Amino acid sequence: MNAEVLIVGAGPVGLTAAIVLTQHGRNVVIVDAQEGGANTSRAAVVHSRTLEVLEPYGVADRLAAHGIHAPVFTIRDRDRVLLPVPFDGLPTAYPYTLMISQADTEAHLLARLHELGGKVIRPTRVSGIEQDADGVTATLDDGQVIHAAYLIGADGMNSTVRQSAGIGFSGGTYAESFVLADVRLSGGVPDDEVVLYFSPAGLVVAAPLPGGLHRIVATVDEAPREPGIPLVQHLLDTRGPEAEPARVQELIWSSRFRVHHRIADTYRRGRILLAGDAAHVHSPAGGQGMNLGIDDAVHLGETLARVLDGGPDGLLDSYAATRLPHAEQVVALAGRLTKLATAAAGRRVLRNLVLAVAGRIPTVRTRLAWQLSGLNRRPAA
Repeated sequence: MNAEVLIVGAGPVGLTAAIVLTQHGRNVVIVDAQEGGANTSRAAVVHSRTLEVLEPYGVADRLAAHGIHAPVFTIRDRDRVLLPVPFDGLPTAYPYTLMISQADTEAHLLARLHELGGKVIRPTRVSGIEQDADGVTATLDDGQVIHAAYLIGADGMNSTVRQSAGIGFSGGTYAESFVLADVRLSGGVPDDEVVLYFSPAGLVVAAPLPGGLHRIVATVDEAPREPGIPLVQHLLDTRGPEAEPARVQELIWSSRFRVHHRIADTYRRGRILLAGDAAHVHSPAGGQGMNLGIDDAVHLGETLARVLDGGPDGLLDSYAATRLPHAEQVVALAGRLTKLATAAAGRRVLRNLVLAVAGRIPTVRTRLAWQLSGLNRRPAA
């Protein structure tokens, strides 16, 4: 089997890259090790800039029509509002945070790829990768061999592609583990607002999802493999709203994960390129991971299309050079939010005071809205 581009990984990042390249008329093969369905990261936030870059590829309107539009992100200490971050004044067609499950995001991306004539080969793993001056040869676990001019590694934090290319993944791991749960709630959690709650017990994020659900994210020293209702309820009781407590009526899905903060040493090695979690991972604070990955995928797909149309190969060096600073900025922002949220008891009063003062300054709120929405990644005019 031959292709111009082989993409390894059919999560949101790999699917986006495949859509961009296929719409540009390139011959793409995309493979994934999973039987089907969403990746375990379960991202639920789609920001304004992500919708902007997806707009030319027939996906943005579909996502916007099926998600919840949250016009504000708020940092609170239990019931006290410390720092509101409004998106509704941003100069974009998408002045909100879109809340939609990763499963739905992937379903819409996959449907668009099918409309363009593409498909995902699954389940299959890449067992070996070799490259030379003319291209890349990948061997699949069933013995099939794929020859491609270029290979995109969109296969997540434990990327086989990155490891095969010998690319380092520098960084570290946070001490805490994170709990994720999709639940049906009653009580005082807003259904049109993403809230990051601080408390002496730690942080908890409550964000609305379609179907009357809420996504709960919280730090826990040692989370169980499948957190149950008692744990989620305890997290809300000790960290969430007090005046009108939230009650868990039903648990739909839950998981745990460790959070790393790592960036690939380079996004390119010869004809092998990285995007998404294969290139950068960080705290979920701010909901940046999948968004930055989709942004990677659009830029990489467009760049590769130009190269395959006869453009200079050096354009791919430009992709690698320009995306790395964006990853560094996002990792730094997510790290700052995580440190604020997990501040030691003796620093919480000062932290809350600083955030409350900052929350009264319009320029601070606007700057944070631009950073969280990803609009600060727009190319210079």
